[in-house]
Amino acid sequence: MSEPLLENKIAVVTGAAQGIGYAIAERFVAEGARIVLGDLDSGTVTDAAKRLGGPETAIGVRCDVTNADDVDTLLQAALDTFGGLDVMVNNAGITRDATMRTMTEDQFDQVVSVHLKGTWNGTRKAAAIMRERKSGAIVNLSSLSGKVGMVGQTNYSAAKAGIVGLSKAAAKEVAHHGIRVNAIQPGLIRTAMTEAMPEKAWGQKMAEIPLGRAGEVDEIASVALFLASDLSSYMTGTVLEVTGGRLM
Repeated sequence: MSEPLLENKIAVVTGAAQGIGYAIAERFVAEGARIVLGDLDSGTVTDAAKRLGGPETAIGVRCDVTNADDVDTLLQAALDTFGGLDVMVNNAGITRDATMRTMTEDQFDQVVSVHLKGTWNGTRKAAAIMRERKSGAIVNLSSLSGKVGMVGQTNYSAAKAGIVGLSKAAAKEVAHHGIRVNAIQPGLIRTAMTEAMPEKAWGQKMAEIPLGRAGEVDEIASVALFLASDLSSYMTGTVLEVTGGRLM
């Protein structure tokens, strides 16, 4: 029997208290990793860590990814508690959907700050630690919205497209340090947020998916595992679409 894909690896996942982030953390733990979960809600992220096995396996840390000091604290928790940092997953995100005509400047700034600046903070801070060991994997969560643009999401589409550019540029900067940076673009994934969509909007999106169904959070977690592990050891600067073929 082969050993787990992340045996003895230490990973940090942002936005990990629920949804895709929690699914990624859960899969990483199942594959032998020890995890630091970051999220804006300290109580929720602490509870999530307990469900993943508690302090021997997972700890939760409150983190606002737009704040560089918070990200430093999150990463330091991995070093202090588990002794290292091998994998960084930048997943934290929010939506503030509105048409461009009605969107406020604050709604634009909030989304760009959390997604794009938050991913930049996580990528640069993690890379600074990983370069000392000459190894590491960074996985950034973009979105299909960043590839094609979605009505009502000029803020979100811009931020998610920016994550692709950021990931490619960072991959070139840190490759010689043995650090890989890749991105995932999920399509319609079944989460509490997407299931709250109006039935008409859900139906329109479903009609665009050749596989004929929404994706599950576990299917994003599997791709994150692939990019975090040595299975993807010769991949950096890539963007993997996990969309069921939607808008290919």
